[in-house]
Amino acid sequence: MATVIRLARYGAKKRPYYHIVVTDSRNARNSGNILDVVGKYDPMLARDNDKRVILKIDEIKAWMAKGAKPSDRVYRFLANAGLVAKRVVPTQTKKNLQSEKTLQKIKDKADKLAKIAEEKAAAEAAAKAAAETPAAEETAPEAPAEAQ
Repeated sequence: MATVIRLARYGAKKRPYYHIVVTDSRNARNSGNILDVVGKYDPMLARDNDKRVILKIDEIKAWMAKGAKPSDRVYRFLANAGLVAKRVVPTQTKKNLQSEKTLQKIKDKADKLAKIAEEKAAAEAAAKAAAETPAAEETAPEAPAEAQ
């Protein structure tokens, strides 16, 4: 029998409330065949509220000594309480990453904007240079008109 420490959902519709339970891994989430309730979790409370996660630390330590494995979410609660070492738990799949096609479009757009910026800078430099050269031509003396 593989025992696990996981969440069992209670509460009303759109008002979730969870018990942190120890159960056999083969049981359904709310099967009722729980071995022990070792805590509570109320996601409706603010993150800094002390009553958001309530753990029975002694009982959790005893169950983990017997071989119970926490689920990913419960592992985070235990890590925040200092019972286990923190680890990076993958929370999202690769679906949250952008596709290669999208990445290529972003790169092409950045290249295009860079090219436009270079052309604009070159045009400004040419305009500045052109503005300086006529000033030099205006100072040159004009040839006197021929007298008849």
